[in-house]
Amino acid sequence: MTPEPHLGGVPVEEIAHRFGTPTYVYDGGSLREAYTELRAGLHPAVDLFYSLKANPNVSVTALLRAMGAGMEVSSLAELATARWAGARPEEIIMLGPGKSAEELRLAVELGIRAVVCESLDEVAAVDALSRPGRTRVLLRVNPDFTTKGSRLAMGGKPRQFGTDQETLRTAGTVLRGLRHVELAGIHVYMGTRILDAADIVHNTRGALAAATELATAIGFPLREVDVGGGLGVAYFDQETDLDLAELLTGVNAAVTDFRAAHPDCRIIMELGRYLTARSGTYLVRARSVKQSRGQQFVITDGGMNHHMAAIGVGSFVKRNFPIRSLSHPDAPATERYTLTGPLCTPEDVLGRNVALPPVAPGDLIGVERSGAYGPTASPVLFLSHGYPAEVLVLDGEAHLVRHRDTVADLLGRQQLVPPLDPDRLDPDQLWATPERTAP
Repeated sequence: MTPEPHLGGVPVEEIAHRFGTPTYVYDGGSLREAYTELRAGLHPAVDLFYSLKANPNVSVTALLRAMGAGMEVSSLAELATARWAGARPEEIIMLGPGKSAEELRLAVELGIRAVVCESLDEVAAVDALSRPGRTRVLLRVNPDFTTKGSRLAMGGKPRQFGTDQETLRTAGTVLRGLRHVELAGIHVYMGTRILDAADIVHNTRGALAAATELATAIGFPLREVDVGGGLGVAYFDQETDLDLAELLTGVNAAVTDFRAAHPDCRIIMELGRYLTARSGTYLVRARSVKQSRGQQFVITDGGMNHHMAAIGVGSFVKRNFPIRSLSHPDAPATERYTLTGPLCTPEDVLGRNVALPPVAPGDLIGVERSGAYGPTASPVLFLSHGYPAEVLVLDGEAHLVRHRDTVADLLGRQQLVPPLDPDRLDPDQLWATPERTAP
């Protein structure tokens, strides 16, 4: 008898029955493993910070916080999420190229570990907000060395991020004139989805060298250097995951060399995708199966509105995330299908020419490695389908960690102008709105 497929130790059909589909399912065991494996091997001077942008679900965040991760936030809601998840202010850093006055004010009032300032003007704004008092800041540097290995470069060329290294070299007089900020170090983030360990080591050494050079040129003691991260996860054919042993050996050697000259300096590494991507499965159910001019299609109940990354919009070549049948996981993949969602656009394609066992309506299909940049990086309001449910499986128990949007959720924040409401109907009369005891 074929064993029933599980996610995180819970039968897939049980998850789908309890919480419906489409649903994101996060395996807490996978989250723990990703963090502990990296933490155990890294130099003790390196502090791991979780980038909430990858997956801001508060339960996912709280699990990583409980493991010891610091929190890297880029908005008021992410800051509130980090605090709700249990992070103390001194365990939080805030960055982003266009922070609002309210975001800066709250960061200063809370006394977070550091505000990462993207310009000299922003440093001055933090200085003004910190009177009386003192706020620790890191300067985000757009370095003059060349990044390696990034699928999405974020430094080394003209960018909206940070201040050019050559500009900061001559900014010492301005920075020393500020009395209410503590210039503690620098931040460098070179890019994301890097799969070659040697490239991450190269970028780390470059960031540490830039920190040393600027500390000398500006004249301040280095307390912290945020080397970014960019650790990638393999999604597509012909890609392989990072060689963790090579990564740890190289990064640790770079940190050891740097600490010989700066023994009191802490190193921050930011991780988002690397911690969460492999934990997630986007669980969808087949609604219909049909042929069109010789090609087989599976129409599912979820698509680009929840998983823009899998659609590959903007990519030159469409490549598939790992996709498998969760109703027939051990059956031979004898068929080829194009998997689509329910949306009225030809771009709503989860996978092309996907090898699967024969699919029937009602079958469950999983898009794997989907724990990062899922619904929050997708047009969840397109066609008013709304946000999917999210489930965290922890120690063999499935927990609903976000409710699926209802019609009432989607329309409840809108206002109908009275002259355009001839019958003066109460919205509750237009659709059933039962108590939300299930997704």
